[in-house]
Amino acid sequence: MAVRNIKLTISYDGLNYSGWQNQPGKHTIQGWLQQALGELTRTFIKINGASRTDAGVSALGQVANFLIDSPIPTENFVKALNHRLPKDIVVTEAVEVDKDFDASGSAKSKLYRYTIFTGRKRNVLKTRNCWHRPSPLDIAAMDAAAKMLIGKKDFKSFASAADKRDNSIRAVMQCQVTQQDNWVYIDIEADRFLYNMVRNIVGTLVDVGRGKWNPEKITEILEAKDRRAAGPIAPANGLCLIWIRY
Repeated sequence: MAVRNIKLTISYDGLNYSGWQNQPGKHTIQGWLQQALGELTRTFIKINGASRTDAGVSALGQVANFLIDSPIPTENFVKALNHRLPKDIVVTEAVEVDKDFDASGSAKSKLYRYTIFTGRKRNVLKTRNCWHRPSPLDIAAMDAAAKMLIGKKDFKSFASAADKRDNSIRAVMQCQVTQQDNWVYIDIEADRFLYNMVRNIVGTLVDVGRGKWNPEKITEILEAKDRRAAGPIAPANGLCLIWIRY
């Protein structure tokens, strides 16, 4: 039987999980998917994810792939896996792709959205997946600072100290801050991201928005190539992986 390469698109509320990557004794997205696939096929199949989202981070368009030689029709994977998954993890699409497709290595860019709620009173039905920060922010200043991050730059100042990769140069295609009523959205698209890069950028932009720094501070932070030069890390629950482009 020919081996097939199956690409999955997955949505999940990450608040109750220890991130994407499988970890012994912890609830993870990859772990649940591999368990569901194992129950379906009666064999262990490793699932390769495009983005290792952290604990508490959600996704609307996470992508993964796996190799399989089962006769299960591709179109049946969505219903079969969802039947075995928790209600806050949903496979939205399953398609067969070329053998050389790799969910992580084949990705061209990823878009993350960070959500902040600035209203005084939390709406318990809407503010689960956001940073509740009940004070006004200067959106124009934040957006001006965000625009200064666009381009191919060294983002070492926005990487976690735990990120030991030698190359910290990344290409940011878009970075914008918008507001609708009390909701603030920070959208960042890049070819790749450093560990905690988006959340560190958000914390820095919020410092600009609350008047601690002017937008031009971004240039100084980038040039420092030192995590201590940037703002604090934003909470994980406001971050969502929107889509991955191939």
